[in-house]
Amino acid sequence: MGFRSRLPRLLGIRHPIIQGGMSWASSSPALALAVSRAGGLGVIAAGPMRPDDLVAAIRSVRAGTDAPFAVNVPLYNKRSAEFLDIAAAERVPVMIGSQGGPRGHVERFQRLGARWLHVVAAPEHAVKAEAAGVDALIVVGGEAGGHPPPNEVSTLVLVRAVVKAVTIPVIAAGGIADGAGICAAFALGAEGAQLGTRFLMTREATVHEAYKDAVLKAGIADTALVGRQGLPIRQLRNAFSAEMEASERAGATKETLDALFKARSLKDAALDGDITHGKTEAGQSAGLIDDIPGAEELVARLVREAEAMRLRLAGDAA
Repeated sequence: MGFRSRLPRLLGIRHPIIQGGMSWASSSPALALAVSRAGGLGVIAAGPMRPDDLVAAIRSVRAGTDAPFAVNVPLYNKRSAEFLDIAAAERVPVMIGSQGGPRGHVERFQRLGARWLHVVAAPEHAVKAEAAGVDALIVVGGEAGGHPPPNEVSTLVLVRAVVKAVTIPVIAAGGIADGAGICAAFALGAEGAQLGTRFLMTREATVHEAYKDAVLKAGIADTALVGRQGLPIRQLRNAFSAEMEASERAGATKETLDALFKARSLKDAALDGDITHGKTEAGQSAGLIDDIPGAEELVARLVREAEAMRLRLAGDAA
């Protein structure tokens, strides 16, 4: 890819493409290994993993490639300290912190030679993370699946605002599913792109086939943001999201909404295949996806598409 970016040198990768750390979908070695082999940054999602399984996944990826890879740790997770200890002991080359502050963690991993990327959803959090010493930022806009910013500010606006507020590299996330989206991220001033839902829809992603089938059939308007009273998620519209939205419209108490929200989980959809009542997390980019390729094939395609779009914008396309 002919884009100027500090990320390849910073992270030791060939392409400034990051696979989103997705609970269950990349809570195993297969997806991260394939993406890293292809020159992107593969990410193991520690969130729902047992400690022994995380150790095994890290070692499996390392045995399969010399390329860098990452572990994503949600810092609010009750096992985050244990996950961080494992990552340090295993000398994971890139750490991705989310849903919590990086201060207190960054220096520890940088002393080990690792890089720390931090997920943010507001310019003020980006500035604080830069001051804490993180190496780069992953900026997640409102289109994203999983946990987008509660204020729903779009990737187009949020990434540009963060780029203007910091000096370290910015990685755009949310609504990106192809090379054109990657090119758009660079036009905003980002130096890389993170893709979640697009990598969810690969053969290596370890979620139920019913989940993948539902995402494949979804259009761009077929997601909903639920749980606005707490930490909201973007997911496919289903019976659960309809119940949540109806309860919110009816003025249900926060306690009632919290109980309803906690009664369902991503595991219901991702592991058990309950796409009707589970939290079938996906971004708006689901409507741009029409196949389920291998992850290595996808990375190669994204690079070709992004370069073709770059040349087109430069007036050099054939």
